[in-house]
Amino acid sequence: MSTRVTVVGIGADGWTGLSAAAQELIDGAPVVLGGARHLAMLPETPDQIRETWPSPLVESLPALMEKFDGHEVVALASGDPLVSGIATTLVEVLGKDSVVVVPALSSVALARARMRWAAETTEVVTLVGRDPHLVARSLAPGLRLLVLSSDGSTPGEVAGLLTAAGYGASPMTVLSDLGSESESRTDGPAATWGSEPSPALNVIAVELVSSGARPLGFVAGLPEDAFEHDGQITKRDVRASALARLAPVPGQLLWDVGAGAGSVGVEWLRAHPTCRAIAIEAREDRAERIGRNAATLGVPALRVVTGTAPEALEGLDAPHAVFIGGGASAPGLLDACWEALLPGGRLVVHGVTLETEAVLAQQYARRGGELTRLHIEHAAPIGTFTGWTPARAVMQWAVTKPDAVAE
Repeated sequence: MSTRVTVVGIGADGWTGLSAAAQELIDGAPVVLGGARHLAMLPETPDQIRETWPSPLVESLPALMEKFDGHEVVALASGDPLVSGIATTLVEVLGKDSVVVVPALSSVALARARMRWAAETTEVVTLVGRDPHLVARSLAPGLRLLVLSSDGSTPGEVAGLLTAAGYGASPMTVLSDLGSESESRTDGPAATWGSEPSPALNVIAVELVSSGARPLGFVAGLPEDAFEHDGQITKRDVRASALARLAPVPGQLLWDVGAGAGSVGVEWLRAHPTCRAIAIEAREDRAERIGRNAATLGVPALRVVTGTAPEALEGLDAPHAVFIGGGASAPGLLDACWEALLPGGRLVVHGVTLETEAVLAQQYARRGGELTRLHIEHAAPIGTFTGWTPARAVMQWAVTKPDAVAE
């Protein structure tokens, strides 16, 4: 496909706010694509083909681009086309060498200007076409958030999530139709935010204030009571050890095999917004619980596969890291995970039974890595005194797959 697309960002002042060069670019294009609102801003141009974006967008784009193969195409977008905009999707579909981006002032920049917030003190969370629970990953007292809304219902959904998480005292500002003549601003605390929808084009500014909620922090080792669980959960101290060895890297994929409460997969995803994870769990009730934990802790993109490994692993994308928290002695499981693991990938396995320990000792002898026994003791009352209560020892095998595997 030889289609070349130039994406032009249009500000709130429309056609008249564009530079002469941008106007000339759009005027001279044989094909112009965009939303109905953007196309309506353009003056009439004889013989120019204009089409609105298809729906569903991502699935329909390849056919649309094929239709105009060989043509110079201009696509219109709001503000900066790479801030939750169409340019990001076009790059994914066509490749970066086929897309040129001409940005305008973004809604993020306008919102920061209205709030007088420095860029380095502000975190941007996009909910455009995404689950509002993503906000929960960024909750911390004193943090400033700019939330890009999906539509007019997003502010109410965000206010509800903040309140449920103990941040109902946080002041919210909804900035609507930024830069246009109809620009508006609405302020109020999250806890008392009304149910009336906001204008569809809006950005939410939040200055997070805790109403007694316990900050969860952004490093591995969340307390067990941060998760809903039935006791089948990797405890925080050994979980922190496992995640240190799994080493979450932006964009990489983890398999959390025998996920239980999903704690390792959840914390992997909390490490960076672009991390990906699949939780594999045999029991349906636990699989449902994993989904709830992921939403509550701000990583609703955690994919949950209900089934027994290794059979449930078939067809999954190859992982960069694998964690096996239980059932490592199941026939074929370790070999299946090792074969699926990408070169340079990390495998961490926990065992608490003699049978699993024997398997891990054999694997260590065969493939090397790091074999560790973790003994954790917690202070607890002994009558009127205090003593140490040991938890069950955990054997941990951690290994990195060589770039060139020699079996």
